[in-house]
Amino acid sequence: MPVEQLPGLPEAAFDRMDPSPDAEFYAVPRFVTHIDEGAIAAVTQVYRERLPPGGAVLDLMSSWVSHLPDDVAYASVVGHGMNAEELAANPRLSRWFVQDLNLDPLLPLDDAHFNGACLCVSIQYLQRPVDVFRDVRRVLRSGAAFIVSFSNRCFPTKAVAIWQSLQAMDQQRLVAAYLQRAGFTHIGSSAWLPRRGDPLWTVFGVT
Repeated sequence: MPVEQLPGLPEAAFDRMDPSPDAEFYAVPRFVTHIDEGAIAAVTQVYRERLPPGGAVLDLMSSWVSHLPDDVAYASVVGHGMNAEELAANPRLSRWFVQDLNLDPLLPLDDAHFNGACLCVSIQYLQRPVDVFRDVRRVLRSGAAFIVSFSNRCFPTKAVAIWQSLQAMDQQRLVAAYLQRAGFTHIGSSAWLPRRGDPLWTVFGVT
């Protein structure tokens, strides 16, 4: 995988234990949530604060749920993912498409179309994160936010090596570095750290 994603990283930073095609791994739908109710509520609140009502939203690496606020209407929600059955079951999506971003990071979407974008609990699987983030920036309008959230769970055989070598605070810094290198500004972060249950960290940038 290209090491130019972030200068100075070791050659194997974006390698994975399981190099088999992602299409095979995600072929069977998983109708589960990967974070608990508290973490879901936390990411929903971030979306409420940073995704404009009535706007067009891109839900990247999505599934059968999007965690968007139930009481907020958006002009459209375009979903991307790896399993067609999951995406078809997601009631918030206006339309959706399947694409392996590790093979092709360029989105089949128009320039400057969306008012916001989100990527929930899947950043750890991207082998070309900066390339993907650059293209997310291309499809966002000026002043739009891109929100990346993650917890402490993953499919370890598919998560990249650099991700698994870091603790949460450094993972936040890594995501912020992806955003910065991709051209986002006003980068910020937050954390949901309950005594019990799943933690949630978010990092966001603005076009």
